[in-house]
Amino acid sequence: MDTISFGGGCFWGVEHAFKQLEGVQKTTVGYQGGDKSNPTYEEVCSKKTGHAEVVLVEFDPQIISLERLLDAFFFMHDPTQLNRQGPDVGSQYRSVIFATHDLQEKKIRDYFSEKLVPKYGERLVTTLEKGEFFDAEDFHQMYLVNNPGGYCHIGFDVFQKLKTGLF
Repeated sequence: MDTISFGGGCFWGVEHAFKQLEGVQKTTVGYQGGDKSNPTYEEVCSKKTGHAEVVLVEFDPQIISLERLLDAFFFMHDPTQLNRQGPDVGSQYRSVIFATHDLQEKKIRDYFSEKLVPKYGERLVTTLEKGEFFDAEDFHQMYLVNNPGGYCHIGFDVFQKLKTGLF
């Protein structure tokens, strides 16, 4: 198994989107990239900790590649929106990736230069950062599974395309 964290707006939808992919074994929503240990949701929303809302994705690289996870991530959100996704505004909603080891970081940098920079150029705002992951409160875990009518900035059609692999 391998792990990586992604932030692309409200973590409820990002988590639900990654759960649609075959090879994703587990997801955990949390906070990463800030300067406070074990922040709360309220502290992160205050924009004073520097954390992003992220999803820690545990995946089987024999079933799904890092490149395919990156393809899904850039399909489910807009990497040109600075500190926002849809109606969610603030640095906690930034487009960000947290690699968990050097090889992953190299592959992500290559992906950026080969696929993203040619497509988005200077409009690309996604960052590759380092930082410790902290679990979000239990209420936020698997939110859209436990609250099927809950808020989500990612459309149902995106979930369907991810589930069927047609993205």
